[in-house]
Amino acid sequence: MQGNSRTVESQQPGVHEKLEAIVEKYQHTLNRRPIHAHTQQAFDDIADWLSDWQGEVILDSCCGVGKSTAGLALQYPDARVIGVDKSALRVGKHAHYQSSQDNYRVVRADVVDFWRLMRSAHDESSWRVTGHYLLYPNPYPKPSQVQKRWHASQAMPDLMALSERMEVRSNWLIYLEEFAIAAAKYGMECQISPVDPALPARTPFELKYQNSGQTCWQLLGKRTGS
Repeated sequence: MQGNSRTVESQQPGVHEKLEAIVEKYQHTLNRRPIHAHTQQAFDDIADWLSDWQGEVILDSCCGVGKSTAGLALQYPDARVIGVDKSALRVGKHAHYQSSQDNYRVVRADVVDFWRLMRSAHDESSWRVTGHYLLYPNPYPKPSQVQKRWHASQAMPDLMALSERMEVRSNWLIYLEEFAIAAAKYGMECQISPVDPALPARTPFELKYQNSGQTCWQLLGKRTGS
């Protein structure tokens, strides 16, 4: 099967020149944006599901239709896996990818708010987020859009506080190179390598990119000393 995905095009030839200054600014900025009601409800439902859980939690952010979430639930049967996406339309399509596993949930929520709520609950809960996946986020490749990328946004402190282990995938290598630089400021060491196209695609996007002849990349991050 052949894909028709266009490659990422950008006038930015490498890591954004203002990246480190932006990341450092947000390290000292408190996000005071009100939590959206639908995200608070989604988080409350997940908190109830995890109320007596004492094991590991895997977070799959911006999960789209939840194919990756179902796959992670199969990969980590002894953990509870949460897929989060802001689009009701995409979450509504999860039935096409649903697994028989009962150790995962896919919810509609704003991940920026959800990360803040998860971070606040983390220290008071018996469960812990041991892995966080961020698969094929929108790269926002225009140089003027740098602060829309997760690693250069106000959400980065909450994102980094959630787990000591992360995996981020993209079809734009610069995105991951920037993420690694930003994550290092939070004590996370990252390695970047090509995704093995011989392995099953984690998401429909990954499959589409690979079928279009594009190289997909993965960043594996681990907190220093953990």
